[in-house]
Amino acid sequence: MRFGILGPLRVGGGESTVTAGRDRIVLAMLLLRAGRLVPVDELIDAVWEERPPATARAQLQTCVSRLRRRFTELGLAPETIITDPVGYGVRTAPNDLDAEVFTRNVEAARAAVAAGRLAEASERFRAALALWRGPALGGIPSRSVRRRAQTLDEQRLTALEECVDVELRLGRAAELIEELTESVDQHPLRERLRGQLMLALSSVGRQADALAVYREGRRFYADELGIEPGAALQELHQRVLAGDLALAGREARPIAPVRSLPRAIGDFTGRQQTLARLVKDVEAGARIQLIDGMAGSGKTTLAVHVATALVDNYPDAQLYIDLHGHSERAPLTASAAVATLLRQLGVPADRVPTNQDDRLALWRTELAGRRALLVLDNAATADQVTPLLPNGSHCLVLVTSRRRLVGVDEGRPFSLPVLDPDEAVELLGRVVGPDRVAAEPEAAAEVVRRCGHLPLAIRLAGARLAHRPHWRIADLAERLSSRPDPLAEFEAGERSVGRAFALSYAQVSPSAQRAFRLLGLHPGVRFDTSVAAVLAELSLPGAQDLLDELVDAHLVEEVEQDRYRLHDLVREYARTLIAHPDRAVERRDGIERLLDHHLQVAMTIARKRELSASRPLLVAGEPLRADLAATVAEQGGAWLDENVALWPALVRLAETERFLHYCWQLTRACWYAQFESGRLDELIETHRVGLRAAEELGDERAMATLLNYLASAHYRLGNFPESIRVMEMSLDIFRRLGLHREVRNTLVNLGTSYGANFEFQRARDAYDVSRALATRMRDNDALANELNNLSLSLLLWGRLDEAVFTARKHLIVAREIGDPRRIANAIGHLGMARHRMGDVGPAGRLLRAALRLKRQVGARFGEGEVLNEIGMMEREAGRPELAADLHRSALVAMTEVGDRVAQCGSRNLLARAILAQGDVTSALDLYRRVLADATQLGARYEQGRALEGIGRCLRTGDPTAARAHLTRALSLYRQIDVPDRHEVERLLAELG
Repeated sequence: MRFGILGPLRVGGGESTVTAGRDRIVLAMLLLRAGRLVPVDELIDAVWEERPPATARAQLQTCVSRLRRRFTELGLAPETIITDPVGYGVRTAPNDLDAEVFTRNVEAARAAVAAGRLAEASERFRAALALWRGPALGGIPSRSVRRRAQTLDEQRLTALEECVDVELRLGRAAELIEELTESVDQHPLRERLRGQLMLALSSVGRQADALAVYREGRRFYADELGIEPGAALQELHQRVLAGDLALAGREARPIAPVRSLPRAIGDFTGRQQTLARLVKDVEAGARIQLIDGMAGSGKTTLAVHVATALVDNYPDAQLYIDLHGHSERAPLTASAAVATLLRQLGVPADRVPTNQDDRLALWRTELAGRRALLVLDNAATADQVTPLLPNGSHCLVLVTSRRRLVGVDEGRPFSLPVLDPDEAVELLGRVVGPDRVAAEPEAAAEVVRRCGHLPLAIRLAGARLAHRPHWRIADLAERLSSRPDPLAEFEAGERSVGRAFALSYAQVSPSAQRAFRLLGLHPGVRFDTSVAAVLAELSLPGAQDLLDELVDAHLVEEVEQDRYRLHDLVREYARTLIAHPDRAVERRDGIERLLDHHLQVAMTIARKRELSASRPLLVAGEPLRADLAATVAEQGGAWLDENVALWPALVRLAETERFLHYCWQLTRACWYAQFESGRLDELIETHRVGLRAAEELGDERAMATLLNYLASAHYRLGNFPESIRVMEMSLDIFRRLGLHREVRNTLVNLGTSYGANFEFQRARDAYDVSRALATRMRDNDALANELNNLSLSLLLWGRLDEAVFTARKHLIVAREIGDPRRIANAIGHLGMARHRMGDVGPAGRLLRAALRLKRQVGARFGEGEVLNEIGMMEREAGRPELAADLHRSALVAMTEVGDRVAQCGSRNLLARAILAQGDVTSALDLYRRVLADATQLGARYEQGRALEGIGRCLRTGDPTAARAHLTRALSLYRQIDVPDRHEVERLLAELG
């Protein structure tokens, strides 16, 4: 490069320059406008500013002459400087001026980002930034030069920020920290850089340092500008503070582009004006497009084509999900939908929180900084869609629905009509061949009219013609007009989708017809070959042959290897067929086979996954298809994970069709899968349906069993009073039936709920009775469970000597059993008790041993429990930064297992550690958040701890408010009888 302005002025390559002050200003002005003429008046203003001499023009000519001589000395052609009556200019080649090379590199980097080539973008950005040697045109004091040079400096900072965004997405946070720290020091008011430094620090686990960067910026903004940081930086601070980024960023991982859109069909016909209009709307700024229309009108196809046309503008992620707003299964909840979308983004299943709010927070975190395109297909209502909408203007959302979605803020509605007659005939021609349509134009028009101009109907009818070249189009028109319509509810005047379905159905073999009818009984979206084999009473190879025939006939879609689906209208047609009175026996027998298959497979898998004490409650008769049940059960947890969303529909089907034994047994069989996957709302729904069935059967043991497991969902959701109420009902029934083992197990669970609700004496009484039964029955497994839960209740109660005694007994029994989970629990509870008794040394050794064991066995809740206890010890030892890191790790664990109350507990402890670091403002913000969450949950202990924490924060600045909060905390502590009340009494005494 022959000229350099990205730093001190350079001419001719190397370090050569121009030394005369006025000459430097003139050349700088010319290079800042390279390739263009700079008027003489502008050059005079730049050199002499407000006081140009009368001889300014002559002196300017002298400056230009000197520059030309200097160019000659440096080997540059003097005619590089252009003279014109208007002014002067500099002629440069493409690589002569470093600023132009910088601009081209930045533009190439941005293009690479748009195409999803992040590594290339990083290289281009770095090549551009490497051209800089310091502030642009440093050392030239002219105000005109400085004003234009500052624009270049701003461009450099913007390029640096964009480069950092790319490299953070590439997982290079650790490499960026030093550079970002220096840049923030040089530009302390630049919020985007400060936020990027906070993100980089959080990504490598340095949340405390990230918070310090925010505090430093907040002080600087207040001192220099008298303002608070911007909303974006404040939101980022809250996410770091609350531990949200610990979950999203505990591993720095490259973010590869995500491509999840369905394939766009090649014979897309018509809709060109519609497609152009929607694309134009998006390019004009519409970020939410709402496409509604009747079933089969091509909404999904249109949305996918719009998305495909815009993919280059959204290179980071293109996502698709069917929300099942109009299907036989219940519409996806926001929680279930966002879990699927997170998996599409590559978030591992074990990192997807069970709580909906936490899932949505993680969803927003994962989309932050991505330019993403999201297709929400088949939406039910605005309420279903709204929680899934990303923040910011960098994402596009396309929503399809059969309803008009009134109430989606910023949504741009568009109602999709059926095809017009010409477009419909064109589509038929694409399916069957344009020559055949041209030969029979009137018959073609009649066919598409009989199809209601619906794309789906036209494709299905046209497929028959395409595979039967000896048919005339008039033959097809005659068949469509002469057959009765089996889907009367989908009529639109004389138009009917059902005529196309009926014709397709008539062309397959009788065996395939029977299989198709029976597949209409399946209440889910997808099924595999084994389901078809069960329903059609076939072997797996036989079922595969019929599925291939149905796929060829476009009655079944193969969405991936051995996974099939029926379009919702096709499924409705199949159900209409199987609902005929003449097929009542075929239908009922098919439903029984379907329910039995899912029950037998789920029971077999559950017996291997659940604890031994629960297995006697898994009851089922002999399987109708033992061969298939055994084969499918070998898939284990993967089968349950894939089918767990189907369970509410299966249970409702069993109730509706009066298969009441299957109804409650199916409910019990899927409890573990629903509980472990965090589908607690579905667990409650299925158990209520199962309970109705058990009550109608008069099966009290089934009722008690389901009540026991229903209570588990209320417990995990933090609704301890409801868990207690339901479990007491279960206990009463088991006692009345004289089922001692079930009484014993229920008492242990009930004691746990009593303890969690701080009803310690009732918990102890329940444990005592349970222990006596376990001892009488010589059941060490049950005894270990009782001792484990009792020791934890005693800890919460403050009975530390008894907690130590009980934990030691638990350890002895756990060692006899040889169960590492129980051993870890016993050692952990023993360590907690010793810590709270002041035996810090032994407590630390016990807790660290328990932590190792819990990590070995994958006990995430227990790991979080121990991490919090160790964190308290570190804070008490004067190491609050280390304590905060431990509490953040504990929060990640509690979020993963979906325990909302434990999340509040972790955040309370984190706030206490932040307060110990001297950051009163951040601690106060976090305590207030916890108070709101704990109040909503009804978690009195965590409410009390949050109130106590707020009181601690306000003691110096607002003692009156501090006293009010501490008084409320003391009232709560006294209600639940916990030892924390003594410390609050001391704090109130200090306040006077």
